[in-house]
Amino acid sequence: MKSKTGSKYPSDWPVIAQSVKKAAGNKCVRCGHINDPASGYALTVHHLDMDTANCRWWNIPPLCQRCHLHVQAKIVMRRIWFLPHSEWFQPYVAGYTAHRVGLNDERSFVMANVQALLEIASGIHAVLEGSLQ
Repeated sequence: MKSKTGSKYPSDWPVIAQSVKKAAGNKCVRCGHINDPASGYALTVHHLDMDTANCRWWNIPPLCQRCHLHVQAKIVMRRIWFLPHSEWFQPYVAGYTAHRVGLNDERSFVMANVQALLEIASGIHAVLEGSLQ
C-alpha cells in the first residue's frame, strides 16, 4: 500500500503499528489518553518524517487521532526549532538527530543521551542559521 507521499508501508506494517502501541501501554505519547475510539481517541501511529517506509522507533510515535491530526502538518523534522521541544517530542528529535549525524539511533542509546543529542541538534541549527544569513 502506498502513502500520500508515494512511499510504501512495509508489508508487516500492522505488526509494527501494534507493537508501537503496545510498547506505549496503548496510550498516546503526547496527551497520555488511552486508546478509546468511541470518544475520539483512537490510537494511531504517525510517521514524523512522512516517509511510511521509515519505521525506525524515533519516527513512529503512537498518537491518538486528535494529537495525530494536530501535529501532522506542523512537524517537519528538518525544521530549525526556535523554542524548546515538548517533553513527549524530545526523544524523537534526539533519535532523528542521532540518525542524521551518524550516531547510534537505537532507543536505549538515545534515551540515555537525550539532552546531549538535543544540544547537538541545537548546535546544528545554530550553524545552519549562521550560514543562511
